Amino acid sequence: MGDALYALRRAVKDPGLVLQSWDPTLVDPCTWFHVTCDSDNRVTRLDLGNAKLLGNLVPELGKLQRLQYLELYMNELVGPMPKELGNLKSLVSLDLYHNNLTGSIPASISKLSSLKFLRLNGNRLSGRIPRELTKLGNLKILDVSDNDLCGTIPTSGSFCKFSEESFVNNPRLEGPELMGFVRYVGGGSC
Repeated sequence: MGDALYALRRAVKDPGLVLQSWDPTLVDPCTWFHVTCDSDNRVTRLDLGNAKLLGNLVPELGKLQRLQYLELYMNELVGPMPKELGNLKSLVSLDLYHNNLTGSIPASISKLSSLKFLRLNGNRLSGRIPRELTKLGNLKILDVSDNDLCGTIPTSGSFCKFSEESFVNNPRLEGPELMGFVRYVGGGSC
């Protein structure tokens, strides 16, 4: 648990010193600022929005099995979203908006059956919106606007309730696909 958090600390620059309390010699990361734990001392929240962090998300974050809120919005995070985020089975909210993340949205996110809020807007994500995400039955808010996504907008499953605002400012994104009219061509680049 502390190892996963410390891997994140090592991967980012922290000019605002918000991670100063993240000391690997302290056995209990529940005493660190911006970390919330449950009664079993398992991390349930990471609140690092608008913290001026620069660097990469690390695959080790996927080890935080009880994590419910991953709040890393409005930072200077770069590089891809690790597919290991799909291991965060308890995740309710994934807020990575207003960063500089690149690459595609990992299909593994579709394994997060508790996910209610997925905000990835204002990044530089590319590729298709994984069709697997339509299986997220609890998803209440989806925002992938202001990226460089391409292909067609899914309309099945949980995606039938999201408005165009969820997808705006993706110049290469088409749709929404009309059932039976626009065929979805899977895989590959757009």
